[in-house]
Amino acid sequence: MSAGRGVSLLGRWALPLLAAAAVSVLPLFTSDPYLLKVLTFVGLNVIIVTGMAVLFGYAGQISLGHAAFFGIGAYASGYVTTALHWPFLAGAALAVALSALGGLLLALPSLRLKGHYLAMATLGFSEIASILFVEAKSITGGNDGLSGIPFASLGHFRVDTPQANYWLVWAVAMLTLLAVAGVVRMRPGRAMSALHGSELGAQACGVDPVAVKVSAFTLSAALAGLAGCLYAHFLGFISPSSFGLETSIVLLAMVVLGGPRSLAGPVSAAVLLTLIPFMDSIVPGLSSGVTTWLQDWRGDLYGIFIIAVMLFAPGGISGAVRSVRGWQARRQAGEEAAP
Repeated sequence: MSAGRGVSLLGRWALPLLAAAAVSVLPLFTSDPYLLKVLTFVGLNVIIVTGMAVLFGYAGQISLGHAAFFGIGAYASGYVTTALHWPFLAGAALAVALSALGGLLLALPSLRLKGHYLAMATLGFSEIASILFVEAKSITGGNDGLSGIPFASLGHFRVDTPQANYWLVWAVAMLTLLAVAGVVRMRPGRAMSALHGSELGAQACGVDPVAVKVSAFTLSAALAGLAGCLYAHFLGFISPSSFGLETSIVLLAMVVLGGPRSLAGPVSAAVLLTLIPFMDSIVPGLSSGVTTWLQDWRGDLYGIFIIAVMLFAPGGISGAVRSVRGWQARRQAGEEAAP
């Protein structure tokens, strides 16, 4: 490896490594349970958005139904660990498996759909799941919700403190990011990018669009189910209101704001949009009026973000960063070429 390439790799990985280190040690510097709870929610959204970035940003498939997969994972693990007394890891495995199966079943009949037609199909799936979450009272508790869900446990270690839940969720989030980053940089990721660019061109290059779309849907749904499992055991109570259309729209807003063909962009957007309603825990001295306004107008702010990105920065955060880097590279090349 040349020295230049080594420096380039170091620069590419420096920021992610610093971010991972900061996230890992943060609970050592604060014991505020509210702040740790908020940041745990950020980690949960990062897990879901990482899967959606694969589906939307790389494979080019739109989903308004990921709240359903999130709910499937939460209810699956919550029910078997509460009513059947399964261990946490078995409940997590079931949550991931059922969510992945739901993604597979949704992907197969949707293979011929694109764009807003696919979005409507996933929206319909989400609405059906919302009705089932309410009507399957023997499993979900209906509108009253499912309570008494035990804390996660790894062997004899119970994850029953804010710090422990924070570390568990963020450990899963960072492992998820690392694994998905490897996938998108290898042949499967290149196949997804080719399919996103031109389905006919990808087929001409030997890419199987059916396999790529189904794999992307299944992986994305599985990660949403995993996040749902962690969410259920973190809070100890879940209800259908947490897995409705609003949640799906917020998750889609994170991916759109982050930009396609990137993991860093959607993850950054997930952090930003999750923290907006809880800015009082991040910014010291922020008035309660501002916090209340942010919480009341959260949905409108997300909609404004989506419209602004579509109008002024179609590439999202990642596209804007690439544009700035390209401009800097061209400027540097011009200065070097000048006499």
